[in-house]
Amino acid sequence: MFTESNLGNDAAGHQRHGGWVEIICGSMFSGKTEELIRRINRAIIAGQQVEIFKPAVDTRYHDSEVVSHNSRSVRSTPVDFADDILLLAGGCTVVGIDEAQFFDDRLPAVVTQLANQGKRVILAGLDMDFEGKPFGPMPEIMATAEYVTKIHAICMSCGAIASHSFRKTPTKDQVQLGEKDTYEARCRRCWLEGRREQEENEK
Repeated sequence: MFTESNLGNDAAGHQRHGGWVEIICGSMFSGKTEELIRRINRAIIAGQQVEIFKPAVDTRYHDSEVVSHNSRSVRSTPVDFADDILLLAGGCTVVGIDEAQFFDDRLPAVVTQLANQGKRVILAGLDMDFEGKPFGPMPEIMATAEYVTKIHAICMSCGAIASHSFRKTPTKDQVQLGEKDTYEARCRRCWLEGRREQEENEK
């Protein structure tokens, strides 16, 4: 489990004044948002000034809350563009960003700017899309983040460790919001088998 015991301190235990970036990634149903909420709540309990953002397009559970699949939630601000976060996060010390893969390609620069301002930035998002390809701005942020946490789900087909998101519908759009009616967490083998079966059915 990720802990904050050494975050913000140098080797001698003195407080650093620089910010940093943490990113939580994985497949659907792996607990990314739940882990984001856990870290955010710890910061709130510590009395830190926190702002949480999510893409306005994501209204699956609630318009103005970040909600995990098991219904844990925290208040958030929906925004249309990554640059909106810069305008709204000025007074806080901790910035949370959920569903980071859905943001535009300005997000890596925005995250870097926030960290350079001395803020702790915590993001959660899918690292791969349903085709197993890097998703949106996630790869660039993962490359520059100080802390990368990749978490796994359980394969809904065989029970193994799952790192892929399998889309059960035949649509090809990269972005398609959905839950268990649309997606399954799968291990590599079961994901490949499902993809091959879909390709055969399309012939």
